[in-house]
Amino acid sequence: MTYQSGAIIVQPDYTVLLDKRHPQGEQAAEQLARFADLIKRPGDLHTYRITPLSVWNAAAAGVSADEILDALEQHNRFELPFQVETGIADWAARYGQLRLEQRDGKMLLVGNDPKVLENLAEKPAVRDSLIAPVSGCAWEIRPAHRGRLKQELIRIGYPVLDLAGYHTGEQLQVDTRGLALRDYQLRAVELFYKEGSVQGGSGVLVLPCGAGKTVVGLAALAELKCATLILTSNVISVKQWKKELLDKTTLKESDIGEYAGELREVRPVTIATYQIMTHRGAKKDEYVHMKLFSERNWGLIIYDEVHLLPAPVFRMTAEIQTTRRMGLTATLVREDGREEDVFSLIGPKQFDLPWKTLESKGWIASLSCVEIRVPLAEASRERYYKAEPRGKQRLASENPLKLEVIMELMERHAGQQILIIGQYLNQLEQLSLRLGVPLLTGSTPHHERELLFERFRQGKLPVLVVSKVANFAVNLPDASVAIQVSGSFGSRQEEAQRTGRILRPKAGSNEAHFYSLVTDGTKETEFALKRQMFMIEQGYSYELEIWDGEAESGKAVVT
Repeated sequence: MTYQSGAIIVQPDYTVLLDKRHPQGEQAAEQLARFADLIKRPGDLHTYRITPLSVWNAAAAGVSADEILDALEQHNRFELPFQVETGIADWAARYGQLRLEQRDGKMLLVGNDPKVLENLAEKPAVRDSLIAPVSGCAWEIRPAHRGRLKQELIRIGYPVLDLAGYHTGEQLQVDTRGLALRDYQLRAVELFYKEGSVQGGSGVLVLPCGAGKTVVGLAALAELKCATLILTSNVISVKQWKKELLDKTTLKESDIGEYAGELREVRPVTIATYQIMTHRGAKKDEYVHMKLFSERNWGLIIYDEVHLLPAPVFRMTAEIQTTRRMGLTATLVREDGREEDVFSLIGPKQFDLPWKTLESKGWIASLSCVEIRVPLAEASRERYYKAEPRGKQRLASENPLKLEVIMELMERHAGQQILIIGQYLNQLEQLSLRLGVPLLTGSTPHHERELLFERFRQGKLPVLVVSKVANFAVNLPDASVAIQVSGSFGSRQEEAQRTGRILRPKAGSNEAHFYSLVTDGTKETEFALKRQMFMIEQGYSYELEIWDGEAESGKAVVT
């Protein structure tokens, strides 16, 4: 095929079609990833969308409107639509147009255009946060409304550059110990901290699973030397953070508190779960553990797996904008669409490292992704076609023929450490029983979890069945194969997290394999495509295999 024009088509509605077969297809994809979101991928034709938030994140990373427009014009097959050109320029110009600043003991909302400020001040959601104008280009605001005001303004279409600074918090003598930061980890810390700049101290750092997000958090803590609250996804993660703090910093056990499960320790560095922060006796009760945010003079709050932030923690975060905030995640994808709240309350994306970049340098394992299509078991077909949509998904997910595929994959990867991951406990219990391997779920006692993980790490347990409790913050460096039997519908974030369980670098070939078992001809195939979108955006592709359980030889084969 001969190409006489560009690899992309920019449409008036800000969608961008990319032909990956084009000679410059890869180069165009790399450029688009800086300022657009991948939303669809049917075959070789990929669809991206440019949004205000994608442009503002690009602006926060130093990408100008001219650079965005130059990239689009360089690869566009036709003339760039006028409304797209002007729209991108307008969105980019809005970043930095409004600023929060401290002057003479007052917190001010400062703007470049008095008319813009005047119009915004008339909106009820904004007016409640304002005290009085101090000039045509500045309004005094209520300091307690700092976060709330940023939320409202970004919803209106005006991101706020927060230059009001942060308090230092309770000082803590802490240094790293035996910790040699990789170049990208050092860069991430530098971009967050921005020494000597009022722009430093809040933002999100996006690094792949296995890239050392925890190490980045420890380095920032040692740089700032202040009391720190760490919020994370589960008790396993709490234990892992504590282990890393004791191993890689000068902190003593008495300096570190666990606020999870039955423990309520508040110490200079305290690690808590989102679950306990949002626990309450009844729906109308107060969130009693939210007081942890004010029980100590924190100088830094680290939000691990920031894409999981629950709404009550968002609301509390809006009230504590004078404290430095670091968000850590492998993916900023939120299925509830609240990425704008992450941007306004935690901070803009300060650092984003492509997964493929780390893979090329050997910092994470080389990953192959395979979707295996499995026919629906005959015994389930009638029930499937009579079921409601949610029931259809569950029947497809729990397709009993998946067991035979798993057994074949276990034979294919004999001698390797294999995780079998799923959504439905009944399905996982049956797999555990039929395969004769242990099952780990959210109800597994902590000491038993640790024992199973340790046996797996040591190679004494080659196969482990896990529920979605293993989606997050589980350190299993020797796991090289993951078999996904079911998932949370079309969750892109879950797909990214599950592949992340096997990305830590391996001895020898440094290879990992991710298999997603999908029932053919069902809704599960649609959800599978949506789930894969994030990984595809990172540069991975899914090989499609068709499983034939009716082979003439009598043996189930994958072709």
